[in-house]
Amino acid sequence: MMRSDGSFLLLLILQFWLAYLPMMIDQVECGSTIIGGRYSSDRRLLVFGDSYADTGNLPRIIARSWSEPYGMTFPKKPTGRFSDGRVFTDFFASFLQVRSPIPYSLRKYGKKLFHYGMNFAVGGSGVFQTFFIISNLTTQIDQMEEQVNLGVINLNSSIALVVIAGNDYYFYQNEGGTMKGLGKFTEKVINQLKLDLKRIRDIGVEKIAVTNLDEIGCLPSFTKKFSYRHCNETVNKAATYHNKLLAEALKELNMEDRDNTCAFVVIDLFGGFKSSLKQGRKKSKNILKPCCEAMSDDYSCGSVDWNDQKKYSLCSNPEEAFYWDSEHPTQATWNSVYDFLKPSLKTMFH
Repeated sequence: MMRSDGSFLLLLILQFWLAYLPMMIDQVECGSTIIGGRYSSDRRLLVFGDSYADTGNLPRIIARSWSEPYGMTFPKKPTGRFSDGRVFTDFFASFLQVRSPIPYSLRKYGKKLFHYGMNFAVGGSGVFQTFFIISNLTTQIDQMEEQVNLGVINLNSSIALVVIAGNDYYFYQNEGGTMKGLGKFTEKVINQLKLDLKRIRDIGVEKIAVTNLDEIGCLPSFTKKFSYRHCNETVNKAATYHNKLLAEALKELNMEDRDNTCAFVVIDLFGGFKSSLKQGRKKSKNILKPCCEAMSDDYSCGSVDWNDQKKYSLCSNPEEAFYWDSEHPTQATWNSVYDFLKPSLKTMFH
């Protein structure tokens, strides 16, 4: 989770952004290798959401995803992805046979990649505002619309990927939200999400794929108190309710769409994670334990102290782990989830 430290942190971000920008430009090509197949220029992918989809938009000064050991599996160095390697955006782009689109923050330095689309997703974001400097979904759509109006993005054969992994609910809990009020808050999230999705469509995007929540009650941040032995089923039930309302909202949007009654589709991350976890439990008794684990609650994966000493432990083989850190899966897990989703994706995007 991100914390707000006020204007001082914002000033630091601005200063370090200029200092680190040349190094970040090197990452434009990182993580864009297609996973089996050739690139096609016929489709344009526009990505919105959070850390499940972010490929480098969150600034280095506040994002642990720019620090080792992130990116250790691919491409052997940090690229701003919250994983040891690729994230869902990369696999979805590969399915569409386009390059993983350039992050919005690096748009001025990768014009040759614009015809593949653009990634507006930012780690830590939500449907509503979560952290003070992070663009929520509405702001990300504002950014996309600006690029369309400037002629940077062509919406012909465009597909939007909207990845919402639950930061609104983390923020709700941290702000003192109760289980009693969670149902009403979930309805608010879905209502706003529905408005945002309709706006993406009205701007001119032809197809919009939206992920439902995965089994977030199985995230290490929830299972640590159980010694990583079992998931928090209360949280999973809350995710199921979110997913039910989301499916109903997309059905309504399709019924209201005059041009395409299949413009909005759900990508079933819940089913993908559930299936992958089931398979993983056959291989490991401690499947819920993250590969990269902080030494205490004061630290996170990638943390070092003032003497540059690592404050985290690391598993020997991330490719055998399900979770990378306390909140994100490994590249291997994303690959497994992608394999589960392939049949439905082929139906949605035939």
